[in-house]
Amino acid sequence: MEKVRSNKAAIAVFLLPAAILFTLIIIVPIFMSGYYSLLDWDGITSGKFVGIDNYKELFTSDSINFMKTVGNSFLFAAMSVFLQLPLALLLALTLSKGIKGEKFFVAVYFIPVLLSTTVIGQLWSKIYNPEYGIVNVFLKAIGLEKYCHTWLGEPEYALMACFIPMLWQYVGYHMLLMYAGIKSLPGDVREAAKIDGASDFQLNMRVIIPMLKPVLRMCVIFAVTGSLKAFDLIYVLTNGGPSHASEVPSTEMITQIFGRSRYGLGSSIAMFIIFLCFFFAIVIKKVFKTEED
Repeated sequence: MEKVRSNKAAIAVFLLPAAILFTLIIIVPIFMSGYYSLLDWDGITSGKFVGIDNYKELFTSDSINFMKTVGNSFLFAAMSVFLQLPLALLLALTLSKGIKGEKFFVAVYFIPVLLSTTVIGQLWSKIYNPEYGIVNVFLKAIGLEKYCHTWLGEPEYALMACFIPMLWQYVGYHMLLMYAGIKSLPGDVREAAKIDGASDFQLNMRVIIPMLKPVLRMCVIFAVTGSLKAFDLIYVLTNGGPSHASEVPSTEMITQIFGRSRYGLGSSIAMFIIFLCFFFAIVIKKVFKTEED
């Protein structure tokens, strides 16, 4: 093994396939999108170089209202960090205690992650249906008809109605990461804390969570970047409507590219999403800096 590690040619051979795939799938499309974002191009004829005009239009055009879509993404990110992740952490801490049926519950909470997002979107569109959806049916059954709404069809409720399925789908993903992190912690540290008289709350707050910091950092990065590039579930549920109430940059990008044949403007939105994801990933890594870093 040491000979292989010291052999630079062998290292290059092993890394080459992954490097080629990474370049073709990630690096090349990013540079192509960056180039297209500088063009006024309909996807068919030859494009006209317009420089940063597409980026200017994003932030100045009233017809696009791009800042509203960015605000919706930031709201998704905030709810993911302050609602989804605490719930996932609570589930992970509870299940890691060794409760009865622990493995069963871990598997059940992870099932939504395995489902197709399109299937989840169709499922929740039925749940939200104003006529036969379980939400309105339940409210009517307990005498709260006045709280029944067309959840995906009213601007004031559409954004939150899109977030709830996202929380339901990915809370099990973050829970599993945190659960695995807790299980990998040295048991003698926890035993020592219990011997010293630490309660479960003190054990969680002063021992387990601080030691779980690297895992929490990755969960925050995944939650924020996932919210910033959210697309498929929102597209299936509302397609950004009604009246752009649930519009996010990715749905606006699809509208510009395929709905209006504005490939240059759509590519500039793609570049902005990439920039936001990289920016917040770097900031979060700085905020959650560990001793190893």
